[in-house]
Amino acid sequence: MGRGRVRLKTPGQTGSLSALSVLAGAAAAGPDPWHGRARLLGNGAGCVSLTDYCERPLSSGAETMAPPQGPRAPLEFGGPMGAAALMLLLPATVFHLLLAARSGPARLLGPPASLPGLGALWNPRALLLWLAWLGLQTALYLLPARKVAKGLELKDKSRLRYPINGFQALVLTALLVGLGMSAGLPLGALPEMLLPLAFVATLTAFIFSLFLYLKAQVAPVSALAPGGNSGNPIYDFFLGRELNPRICSFDFKYFCELRPGLIGWVLINLALLVKEAELRGSPSLAMWLVNGFQLLYVGDALWHEEAVLTTMDITHDGFGFMLAFGDIAWVPFTYSLQAQFLLHHPQPLGLPMAAIICLINAIGYYIFRGANSQKNTFRKNPSDPRVAGLETISTATGRQLLVSGWWGMVRHPNYLGDLIMALAWSLPCGVSHLLPYFYLLYFTALLVHREARDERQCLQKYGLAWQEYCRRVPYRIMPYIY
Repeated sequence: MGRGRVRLKTPGQTGSLSALSVLAGAAAAGPDPWHGRARLLGNGAGCVSLTDYCERPLSSGAETMAPPQGPRAPLEFGGPMGAAALMLLLPATVFHLLLAARSGPARLLGPPASLPGLGALWNPRALLLWLAWLGLQTALYLLPARKVAKGLELKDKSRLRYPINGFQALVLTALLVGLGMSAGLPLGALPEMLLPLAFVATLTAFIFSLFLYLKAQVAPVSALAPGGNSGNPIYDFFLGRELNPRICSFDFKYFCELRPGLIGWVLINLALLVKEAELRGSPSLAMWLVNGFQLLYVGDALWHEEAVLTTMDITHDGFGFMLAFGDIAWVPFTYSLQAQFLLHHPQPLGLPMAAIICLINAIGYYIFRGANSQKNTFRKNPSDPRVAGLETISTATGRQLLVSGWWGMVRHPNYLGDLIMALAWSLPCGVSHLLPYFYLLYFTALLVHREARDERQCLQKYGLAWQEYCRRVPYRIMPYIY
């Protein structure tokens, strides 16, 4: 993603997305969304990577942002009315896409061929299945982790601890699903339950967000997020008041960021593949490619899970409806749109074209992972031989901006890789319909919006150093184009 929003996650960057930033006007997500996806890795060791977004709190407690003293209603959301509208628009978009994918015309624009009744949305079996899924992922989260990492320093000088076991959860989930299928688990029945599952996921997001809002009423001031504390209940409910809501050591935001939604995305894709095999004898080559590409993306996000601890979602944003809905509803039910489309609208795909699409995805992943890995290495240890020879620009804050390597090509090479991969995910669906390209269109708008916002904030923070960097690296995302 992008996780992820609503700042929706773009998975891999863990990011993530994680994150319906475009529709919400704000990133998830996600999957490093998450994952590479529109989630940006933070700074440390006195250094910042080229796109160490300026609005994010820095590792030094003295530099973190205090909660606003008065009403705060950014133009991105249009204030309380905009937040209220988004809480209706975002779920409506999910249901529109689900209905369009299974309809004959498969129109992205325009009303669906027919509207479902309440009976098509509410299903007690879907509720039980959803609760079982959340329970399973909660149990896997609580298992002993291969590593426990510390987050960035908070305003009270403390550093929270996080279990790094997301990839472990993915593998164990796969084993359990495999055992279940061998015992007769009808995974192919899952695609018929996507509408009621999306419905209960949306209800869960609203109820969970209310719990988070009420919990924040008794949280200490030091635990509140820089935003989401305007005093307007609608706006604060949407954006989230508390930065790291927890019960004991269980961190709600961190759990939702990469677990139920991201792994659920992969499971839905697999169920769609199984259903296609039941209907047509075997999965199509197009369906195999979509499943493989997106599994790689999610696996990458969870393998590099620790990187999410320095993203804006964790370090800066409150946990409210925006992120909760993006994590548990938007990601699994809209990021699986290509596989949904292929189930109902099979597309012929020859080996030569499949090879070209695989090459496109490989190029995107190479850029995406290379850029994020270079940034991570520099952030952790600027003296590492892999990055020690890179050219930097000193800033007035005492930090360094990378101006060579991947970050000397464009200002956001990870975004470039993400967009190339998004194109590869859609191409197996052919070019007869716009619907499978929704993710590419949405994510392009999301990244362009975030990039413009971050440019303004970095200019304000780094001043002349940022101007020099922009002079040295004139292209923002796409070389010679943008």
